[in-house]
Amino acid sequence: MHQSRSSKPFASQNYIYTQQDIMALSFTFDKEPNQVLFTGTSRVKIVILNRIHKLNALSYEMIYQIKKNLQIYESDPSVKLVILKANGKAFSAGGDIVSLIMCSLEGHWTYTSMYFRNMLTLLYFIATYRKPLVSLINGLVMGAAAGLFMSSKFRVVTEKAVFAMPEASIGHVPDIGASYFLSRLPGYFGEYIGLTGAQLDGAEMAACGLATHYVPSTKINTLENALQNVTSSNVSIAQVINTFAEKANVKEDSAFRRLETINKCFSKGTVEEIIICLEKESENGAEKWIKNALKSMRSFCPLSLKIFLKSIRIGRVQNIEECINRGYTQGCHVLRRTVSNDFYEGARARIFDKDNKPKWEPSKLELVTEEMVDECLKDINEDELEPLKLPDRSHSQIASRL
Repeated sequence: MHQSRSSKPFASQNYIYTQQDIMALSFTFDKEPNQVLFTGTSRVKIVILNRIHKLNALSYEMIYQIKKNLQIYESDPSVKLVILKANGKAFSAGGDIVSLIMCSLEGHWTYTSMYFRNMLTLLYFIATYRKPLVSLINGLVMGAAAGLFMSSKFRVVTEKAVFAMPEASIGHVPDIGASYFLSRLPGYFGEYIGLTGAQLDGAEMAACGLATHYVPSTKINTLENALQNVTSSNVSIAQVINTFAEKANVKEDSAFRRLETINKCFSKGTVEEIIICLEKESENGAEKWIKNALKSMRSFCPLSLKIFLKSIRIGRVQNIEECINRGYTQGCHVLRRTVSNDFYEGARARIFDKDNKPKWEPSKLELVTEEMVDECLKDINEDELEPLKLPDRSHSQIASRL
């Protein structure tokens, strides 16, 4: 494929994309109507992700509309409860990577930084929301959408729910407060999720604490109807959900049932040591979850893996505001190629070409230095890049999280 003189290229390691090529892949400038639906009664408001053809990938418009309406609901004394759910088979596949890639390659840093600022501000707003907010997850929830879900007070999942944080597979890093909520899972299960991109089903989400309740999908509509008759008390809302909730039965071969082994391996100080420990565990016949973990970590971006491990370790002793701020810094470094082009190469291999053969640089874990990792955690001092300024949301309901 040849580069047009009038087009700026997709600066991948071994391939050149023109602007026309990227446009032809899946992006459109046509306005997408009704990406989020807002309905409900005067007492109970319902926010519905409705970008079904894109697996509800969170666009700039969706983030803006959700935050604007949540602000209105919070200040309206008649609103007692907000429900967040989605149309289609997926709650959300995460952020709108295609638009971010396109704008970044064209040099539109204002858009990409604004996208991240608004996304992270929304997550913080939900985490500190002054009214009860219930998320109903009956499908896929990944990446940035996981932050949206995890910021909710009540997190209800069904057997159809699937959770994953696959950022390292495309050369990105979990940047949506993940170092806060993953580091607070039992033992080192959060490290396991972030470093391997492992998919969890609804039962596993409930068992490890990612979800607060497990409700069969056959009861989810009835639950939603029942919630519309409750008071604003968190206790009464929990009582209603508990009426429909069931014990999550985790499968026998689930990695969560091997928490002792996970703690043994994923508590190690470096990614290299984690892999060595997993390899030793597999010497006497590796279980499927170990094989999958090793396969993923060997194919994921080495720099992303090391950034994430350091980030989650820092997150264990920081509050949610600090974790969100650091996530913004890390995300900006990745997009601006401070150390590596890996995010763009990962997007080429996983999203655009789909050859699943990214050429990472550095190519091996041992080539990723501590200085490279530290560079991606430093503040960026550039005139055109505004710092993340989270609003003052201190109040008694969320004091423990701040």
